[in-house]
Amino acid sequence: MRELRIHGRGGQGSVTAAELIAVAAFEGGMHAQAFPAFGVERRGAPVQAFVRFDNKKIRLRSQIYEPDYIIVQDSTLIRDVNVFHGVKEGGIAIINTEKAVKYPVPEGVRVITIDATSIALQEIGLPITNTALMGAFAAASGEIEFTALEDAVKRRFKGDLATKNIAAAKVAYELVKGVA
Repeated sequence: MRELRIHGRGGQGSVTAAELIAVAAFEGGMHAQAFPAFGVERRGAPVQAFVRFDNKKIRLRSQIYEPDYIIVQDSTLIRDVNVFHGVKEGGIAIINTEKAVKYPVPEGVRVITIDATSIALQEIGLPITNTALMGAFAAASGEIEFTALEDAVKRRFKGDLATKNIAAAKVAYELVKGVA
């Protein structure tokens, strides 16, 4: 079983990203589950979303404490939340930032930085980074095929909104694939 933890702020689409990654994994023939962890927080408060995927049925129903992967939608969270807590050795951290990460990263964790905000602004016209980071995750992890991700986005969004979100995911996918 592989596990992904997404760190974001309320309103950034962390829950949507988790759901779409799980749908893409399912379309790729895996069993998957996605779920959020937040209370009564409002827009801007730290939130987490989780995804599990495996080739066999998943019976576990707890939060994810030792993920194989993390996505950090807002790099300012690194100051406030220990986003790297529990990440497995050999894990991958995908961080939305245009800067180098200056915080301690656990040994054996690969960090991939991508300016998903700029990609989202360019392709979608809004600073909603979730689909760009989903594309980066697909490229970095190899866990989901881009075509499955594209299909999941088309199921969730329609028309021009789907086209723009797929374009953002594709730009990020290609950027990360080029360095992976």
